[in-house]
Amino acid sequence: MLIAARAARGAATEVANETLLVIGYGSLLSGYGILAERRGGASRLVARDAFAVTLGNARRGFAKPSTHGQYLAMDLEPIRAGEPIVARASRDGVSANGSGTNGIGAVALVFDRKWAPLIAKREEYSPEKFLELIARADAAGAALGDFLLAIARRTDFDLLAYRCALRKLLGYTSPGYIFHPVPLADGRVAIAAIGSGYEGSGDPAVRSRRSELGMDRLLTMREAMEVKSLALDRAGQAGYFAECLLGGIHGTAVDDLIEELEPDSDWGRELLSHLDAAAPGEPERFLAATSLDHPRYRKQFAARTHPSLAPLLAAAPMRAVE
Repeated sequence: MLIAARAARGAATEVANETLLVIGYGSLLSGYGILAERRGGASRLVARDAFAVTLGNARRGFAKPSTHGQYLAMDLEPIRAGEPIVARASRDGVSANGSGTNGIGAVALVFDRKWAPLIAKREEYSPEKFLELIARADAAGAALGDFLLAIARRTDFDLLAYRCALRKLLGYTSPGYIFHPVPLADGRVAIAAIGSGYEGSGDPAVRSRRSELGMDRLLTMREAMEVKSLALDRAGQAGYFAECLLGGIHGTAVDDLIEELEPDSDWGRELLSHLDAAAPGEPERFLAATSLDHPRYRKQFAARTHPSLAPLLAAAPMRAVE
């Protein structure tokens, strides 16, 4: 009986993290971003499956300095402190509002375990330490998301306390992104890369990128394009905006990102130019990036452009020529 029990536990740990469920809320919203085409394929990922989700108790904005250029990348934080960011499968994108009642659009991506080092590298997290974290979840007979959720619960979903607990466990923290659990309504627990916080990385000796740049809050698109604390690459920032917004082609709600968009501004026209160039190939790129065929894509996603993005795409060709 003891041998059988050990064998059963061994079998469980072998398959617990065969795949990784990752929430994409920024550049991972689009095939253009997942495949990293704007950066010539650097940090390119390919998922084995994907489905649309809506995040609750969450807001996003630009705050974390990118390692791929001189611009700000997307970050995520809870609206109500002490509560987890949660997700539910949602084929039809919903509109966000200030209270977070409806939520924000995102994508759940299923990756084979072999992609773990590249996922970590893309998020400025040590690939070796990420593999160690997965191995610890394996040893506990738990999926990675469940393993991290147990830590988050012990720290009462306090982000800094969670980072400190991970630092104590691994002897490591990242100045860039740190992986956090995101419980789904169906019982699964995904992971999301959330910026090492302005208030601390979990280790006093490691200053977060947000702290280095003085990013004490999430910025809108307009605010990101006007930031003075780094030598901003405006074309790179506009290109990153496009990676995020193109998720709207698949029905993902991106209206929270468009709220302060000024199409007639210099940076607005620059963004529209990027959208105009990338949008035509986005459906094919997304299928390639997620390994979806057309029937499954139509089942998992709205497969129509979100209403918030449609006017912008319609304006892009005309304005890009101006």
